[in-house]
Amino acid sequence: MSNLESAPAEFACTSTDFDGVEVLAPRDVPLGGPRALSVRRTLPQRQRSLIGAWCFADHYGPQDVRKSAGMDVPPHPHTGLQTVSWLFRGEIEHRDSAGVHQLVRPGELNLMTAGAGICHSEVSTPATTVLHGVQLWVALPDADRNTARDFDHHVPEPISRGGATIRVFLGELVGQRSPVHTFSPLLGAEVDLAAGSTVELDVHPGFEHGVLLDLGRLEVAGRRLEPGELAYLGPGSATLRLHNPAGLTARLLLLGGAPFPEELLMWWNFVGRTHDEITEYRRLWQDGDARFGAVSGYSGSVTRLPAPTLPATRLRPRR
Repeated sequence: MSNLESAPAEFACTSTDFDGVEVLAPRDVPLGGPRALSVRRTLPQRQRSLIGAWCFADHYGPQDVRKSAGMDVPPHPHTGLQTVSWLFRGEIEHRDSAGVHQLVRPGELNLMTAGAGICHSEVSTPATTVLHGVQLWVALPDADRNTARDFDHHVPEPISRGGATIRVFLGELVGQRSPVHTFSPLLGAEVDLAAGSTVELDVHPGFEHGVLLDLGRLEVAGRRLEPGELAYLGPGSATLRLHNPAGLTARLLLLGGAPFPEELLMWWNFVGRTHDEITEYRRLWQDGDARFGAVSGYSGSVTRLPAPTLPATRLRPRR
């Protein structure tokens, strides 16, 4: 998904220590006008920009797209990251400049590696009545950020643990390992926790973890979460306790990763390291450079999403 803000802020994405549970509230971001899709963004934020290499989290829906514009994001660029698409309801058609044409469906991972440059489009299908899911970005380490474009599709098998049903789409949890390659140690899983249930998960003690609550009520290591909030837990614990105190199933995403040692500069859809890099990425996209390629088969009225205007001053890390 593109960041469609007309004046996107720049963020320095850096790993910062925290002892305990930190709860991040989302901010509402309209994508493309009053009738278009609106998202709840929990990463990046001023106080926390990374969980492992996870650097961006948009959470949207459930939205009845019969009464709105749905999702129609024209071809737009990315650099230095991987995009992770995960749906709860609906269906999205993905096309990219690596020649991939893939439908995104609930419970199926779609991971696109931008590397040195890619562009893609995302459109909700005519069969979709309700759209509900998340779009996540993973920063690539400096040694790998100019890798070739790539794409992976994976359907994880659901695993039951007590009152929890778990789908591991990246990394390893409850004895299930995703075959999808990542460039830094990561975890990504959906957990559906039955009413009144508690589960204790064995997790990597060297990872940072984030719990994004989609539906229901949840207590994470004793802290209460409301829908849309994200709980951050620093490294050090080998177990994670999740409790559902309500009478309905709770649904959450569990994200994790080793603390990311590099400082990133993120603006619009680009992840780089310096102002000059971001400026050059924007220029190349505006000029139609082959670095990003072209998307075939997109039939929207806007053939390419133009980049926003850069700020009048140099992009600087905001701390």
